[in-house]
Order: sequence, then C-alpha cells, then structure tokens
Amino acid sequence: LNSDLIIIATPVSALREILEKIKLIFHNDLCPDIIWVCKGFEPATAKLPHQVMNEVYFGDNKPKFGALLGPSFAKEVALSMPTAITLASNDLKFAVKWVDKLKHVPNFRIYAHDDLIGAEVGAGVKNIMAIAVGICDGLNLGYNARAALITRSLNELATLVLLLGGKIETIYGLTGIGDLILTCTGDLSRNRTVGLELAKGYCLEDVVNNLGHVAEGVNACYEIYKLSQKLNIDMPIVEAVYKIMFENADLLTQVKGLLSREPKIEFFNKGKI
Repeated sequence: LNSDLIIIATPVSALREILEKIKLIFHNDLCPDIIWVCKGFEPATAKLPHQVMNEVYFGDNKPKFGALLGPSFAKEVALSMPTAITLASNDLKFAVKWVDKLKHVPNFRIYAHDDLIGAEVGAGVKNIMAIAVGICDGLNLGYNARAALITRSLNELATLVLLLGGKIETIYGLTGIGDLILTCTGDLSRNRTVGLELAKGYCLEDVVNNLGHVAEGVNACYEIYKLSQKLNIDMPIVEAVYKIMFENADLLTQVKGLLSREPKIEFFNKGKI
C-alpha cells in the first residue's frame, strides 16, 4: 500500500483481474505507478495489455504505466546473468524515470522507449513464431530452414506492428528482433518447447499439460490468427501454426504449403502493408 511501483508478473490472461483488484484497493486514492511484464494478447478479446489497462482505468485517477519487455529468460535474470530489456510507455518521461531508478539492478540494462503498441505486439507475436521454429527444428529441417523461418517471421511481426500503429524502429529493437531470436532459438523457451513436442507427434493438450508452465504463444496464436482474418492481412506462418494446433493439420503438409506459396517480392512496399 505504501509502494511507489507495482509490478504485475502474471500471465496476460490474469492481467484484467489483477488490475481490477488493484483499483478496488486504492478506490479513489492515487494508485502507484504500474509496470507489467506479461506478454501476449488477452484471450477472447485479442486486446493488448495496455488496452486492458485503459478499459479498467479511466478518468483522472489513472496511474502511470508501462511494460517491461524484451529478450529475457526469467531463470537467467534471477541468476544475474547479463540482460538488456525495454521499458515501453506512451509517456516517455515515465519510462526514463523508472529506467533511472532501476539502473542499479546488477547486469540488467533497461532502455526507455515510447512505442508501447509496437513493443507489446512484438512481445506477443514472437511466441507464436517460436512454436513454428520449434516445429521446424523438431522435424530436423535444418539450419537454413530455421534462418528463413525466423526472418520471414520478422516480416509478419512487422506487418502487424505497423498496421496497429507501432513504429518501424521497434521491429528491429529488443522487443522485436531481439525477443524473436531469443524465444525461437533458446532452449529455455517454453514456446519453442511446445513446437518441439508437437513435432514428436504429441497432441496440443498433452504438450501444454506436461509443460508445467504457461506458454503464451498457444493462446496468442488463436487470437492473432482471428485478428489477422478480421484485418484481412496475410500471416502465413501464424496461420500454419494455428491449423497445426487447433485444426490438427499435418505438420509436413503445412511446411510444404509455406514453401509452395506464390512467388512474391521479399518486402512490403514502404508505407503500405
């Protein structure tokens, strides 16, 4: 109650409930600053964390808030291994303030950024791509395939970031390519593990139950695929993972489908999606 900062470290599915409880505790009193570390899209609504925040809090007593995101396995952070991460907020002064206050955390470098939308989209989409890369590696498709998949994943991430109002520089920052590389290639990645287990032939329910941790990419894939359909944007890797997890599609058939798509230019036109 006497703190100046609340950090919410729950799965994104619990964020709304936690924010509502915090709001009840403080009633009309000024709430401390809030930072969350959850990544993904809210199940059933496909809303980003900051959108959930804006629905729970409105009016004059809304606390200042932001998200701490980027390439960071919790185990390595806990062991004080070198980590660089982004504190994103629509209020850059808020981000800079807390970057300064937290600068003494050992081996934990934080960068301030004002693109909360882009950071949250990147942090959510990369989990789906990690499942795709896990499937790719589990099928022993090789390093060439992995590199191609990660690179094309970045293109899909960029498409959604820009369409939803994020900034292009965010795509190439810690919450974009940085988090994508870590989650797709690191053995500590829960989402990558989901892909590896799916490639062994296990069903999604068994994979999730045996994981013992939350893999945000599973729920995020469902929401982002539906969102891409609603927005009429092409996200073939997300679509392939969705069909594998939720429609029991054959893994190799989906891989062949990605490889046999119509030839196209590598990048979308500047200023267009």
